[in-house]
Amino acid sequence: MANFDLTRQLATSHGGKIVLLVMDGLGGLPMTQDGLTELEAAHTPNLDRLAREGSVGLSIPVTRGIAPGSGPAHLALFGYDPVQYEIGRGVLEATGIGLSVEPGDVAVRGNFCTVDENGLITDRRAGRIPTEEGAKRVELLRQITVPGVTIDIEIAKEYRFAMVLRGDGLNDAIADTDPQATGVAPLPAQAQNPGAQHTADIVNQWLEQAREVLRGQEPANMVTLRGFAMEPGLPKYADVYKLKAACVAVYPMYKGVSKLVGMDVIQTSATDTPRDEFNHVARIWNDYDFVFCHIKYTDSRGEDGDFDAKVKVIEQVDEALPVLLDLNPDVLIVTGDHSTPAKLRSHSWHPVPTLLWAPETHMPDRAQSFGERECMCGALGQFPATDLMVMALAHAKRLVKFGA
Repeated sequence: MANFDLTRQLATSHGGKIVLLVMDGLGGLPMTQDGLTELEAAHTPNLDRLAREGSVGLSIPVTRGIAPGSGPAHLALFGYDPVQYEIGRGVLEATGIGLSVEPGDVAVRGNFCTVDENGLITDRRAGRIPTEEGAKRVELLRQITVPGVTIDIEIAKEYRFAMVLRGDGLNDAIADTDPQATGVAPLPAQAQNPGAQHTADIVNQWLEQAREVLRGQEPANMVTLRGFAMEPGLPKYADVYKLKAACVAVYPMYKGVSKLVGMDVIQTSATDTPRDEFNHVARIWNDYDFVFCHIKYTDSRGEDGDFDAKVKVIEQVDEALPVLLDLNPDVLIVTGDHSTPAKLRSHSWHPVPTLLWAPETHMPDRAQSFGERECMCGALGQFPATDLMVMALAHAKRLVKFGA
């Protein structure tokens, strides 16, 4: 929808409580022409019951035929037009690990990499070093100073880190320094317009010093930088939806996008299972109107091409679902941000299975289970993902009538 003026006008601060459960990359495809998708193959008695009691359909993250990244796909689920409100990866990564990104700052995601004696990349991810090893290299990088800016840097996970530059006249129009290949040297920071040259010069000074402080630190003896970005100034949930909202997620990027729209990010562990995450939701339930709960590994297993492992993640979610149901939410939405079929090993453009369960306010359709083909025939139809938040508010009785 993304008509925030209308939503501000109609939203009220009272009404039912909402859970948005997102299994990242939920949608799939059959591995053979006459087979089942991952969701259809999974044993999901709880989700199937909710489908019978609720309504199902298929959401379209951006527009038909477009395979979205996770950032824009989540923005769409949160009601923001992802084409209008574009967020750079650097801001998502930085805010997700707790770095502050203020207006005028430039945030960027970094990767540790391995270079040989000639400065050529031999491993773009430094052998996927453990997070504790990445943190040791970040301590070395904290020694670097560049005149005119302050620099905050934190480890994210394994070989990844995030960095925020703060100073006057910064600009995020900087090309990635990752050449996306081995056998070549990391690229220098290049300004994409004249206004960004000052920032590119600062970054190149930092990279020169990074090369020196990481010398001899194999396998993480150099860095590449990706996703230079500035704080986008998104409208906030409390303003446009009148919701006190929280995020329960284990990966930094999803915490980051949630924080940017004004959600409180709940402390979790990177090793949390779906049941652990649902227990976090239960712990904070009395303090919030809306909780977004994110499950990562449906997407990861899809990108691995591991059909059976993706099925198992879906089954783990279903098995733990009574933890959420025992909270008696007024509205429970189960969906994905996009499809990640194991068959394709990547994000895809296929519409995403969506389940809306709101016992007091919806009319059940004829769906008998939660799967792609049942969702094709469901009452929700195929709809833009940006409509989902308004649908949730309506079913929670949080919107007043429009017009006389």
